[in-house]
Parts: sequence; C-alpha cells; structure tokens
Amino acid sequence: MIHAYLNHPVIKRLIFITSLCISTTAITNSAMADSSETELLTNKVEQLRLAMVDGDGKALRALSAPQLSYGHSSGNIEDQAAFVEKIASGKSDFVTMELTDQTISISGDVALVRHNLNADIKDGGVPNTIHLGVLLVWQKQAGDWKLLARQAFKYPPKAQ
Repeated sequence: MIHAYLNHPVIKRLIFITSLCISTTAITNSAMADSSETELLTNKVEQLRLAMVDGDGKALRALSAPQLSYGHSSGNIEDQAAFVEKIASGKSDFVTMELTDQTISISGDVALVRHNLNADIKDGGVPNTIHLGVLLVWQKQAGDWKLLARQAFKYPPKAQ
C-alpha cells in the first residue's frame, strides 16, 4: 500500500523537492561554517602578526601549539619555546610587518594559510628588510585554532 503512494508522481516530486532543499541547506550551512572559520583564521593570523611585532611572548605561546615547528627561510627550525624566546627577548625583532595576498584553505581541523611577508627586522640588532613567502599550518585543538607549523621561503630573484 505504501509503495503505491511513493510511486505517485506528486509524491515523487515532493520527495525530490524535499531532498533538494535538505541538500541545499547542508551545502549552504557548510559554506557558512567555512566562511566563519576563514574569518576566525584571518583574525588569528592578525593576532600572530601583532604579537610578533610587539614581542608578546604570552600571546605567541597562546596562539601556537606546543608541537610547533617554525621554519625560517634560512632553513633554521625552531620549536615553540625557541620561537617564543627569540621574539620575546628581542633577538629577532620585527619592527614592521605587512602580510599581503593571503589565502586560506580549510580541510577538517587543518587550515593552510599562505601569504607574502614584507618586514623591517633587526636580527641581533642588525637592521634588514625581508620579502618572503610563508605557509602557516593551523590546527583546531580543543575548539581553538593553533599555529602548528610555519615555513618561510625566499622568492627567486626577478629576471632582468
């Protein structure tokens, strides 16, 4: 008896329309969630930038994961303690820092953030200007985005 109702053309259309509405709602909710997470990550990256310029060790520790792997364009790799100490102590001093051309890609609890970094720095008191590409890997840990890894790289010289 129920089979006859399900095969009725009007019922088939209602089932199709209902299924379409449910799937559209799921896609819309997913896109809204990604948009919300992208906004959260954009704010986290800005907080990281400010903490690096300010040399704020407490903020740097709070923004990064204990498992942090922080790669410099020179090939040097630091853990969380070395990264925080170097910036908070002023050994590596970001005088200014500008991030441009940022992209964010989220996959589950992992986000990849790419941007260009232009900065005036003082490494060991020696002033320098740097232009680097950066890849940040963020992971959602206990409901909060934490910086898990960072790798900077030098762009090849522009052809003349």
